[in-house]
Amino acid sequence: MTLLKALCISFSIYSKIPMPQFEWKEKDMKYTLCFFPIIGFIIGLFEIGWFITCKFLEKKGYINGTVLFAMIGAFIPLMISGGFHFDGFMDTMDAVHSYKSREEKLQILKDPHIGAFSVIMAILYELIYVGFFSEIRSFPMIVVFATSFIMSRCFSGLSVVFFKSARGGSLSYFSKTADKNIVVGSLIIQLLLTYIVLLCVFKIVGIFTIGVSIFTFLYYYFFSKRQFGGITGDIAGWFVSFFELVILVCTVIFSVILKFL
Repeated sequence: MTLLKALCISFSIYSKIPMPQFEWKEKDMKYTLCFFPIIGFIIGLFEIGWFITCKFLEKKGYINGTVLFAMIGAFIPLMISGGFHFDGFMDTMDAVHSYKSREEKLQILKDPHIGAFSVIMAILYELIYVGFFSEIRSFPMIVVFATSFIMSRCFSGLSVVFFKSARGGSLSYFSKTADKNIVVGSLIIQLLLTYIVLLCVFKIVGIFTIGVSIFTFLYYYFFSKRQFGGITGDIAGWFVSFFELVILVCTVIFSVILKFL
């Protein structure tokens, strides 16, 4: 029952998927992060389903064009997550582009208002996202990209456990209440299973994707440490959005490179 409650809490926090409502107790929060990547798995399935649907409709002559495909493809993660992580992305961009001290940046993260750089970077993010998503032309490409939603949440969950917290808050609470051995073991198993799929099915592209994922996670560590002295919930949300965009861009680039080999 505790695990089922933990799953419901995880989906209630990190997604807009309807879940049963009940009183949250500390013992039910221990394993919440274990189910975080499952939300990414669901988003990935929706992206793959949308790709298959569009290919079918194009073949039948009902639609013709990549704009609809790319726009809905960019909408799906926001729809399922409720923009939870993208909110963190926007707040983090506001803080980073203020070029102020760490303390002042952390205060900006807590500010409920959005600034100009938050909006500018959000628009830039979506333009890049839509542009590269429109170049996904094959089933292997969409599957590789779909794994990013799992990997981003595995890494984000691991960062909650292992990275220094820049201040108190919900992230610090999750870090303290989590059963760290179970959470870390669960997240690593899910990450390794994703890596196995990438290696077995996609081989060279899988190796490159794994390398990029690890490099992006390391960048996240040094970025958060340099800019904020640690992580917060907003910064962890920034990472999820940033990671998925990086994998999307690299998926398209890898496919182009392979055509020349």
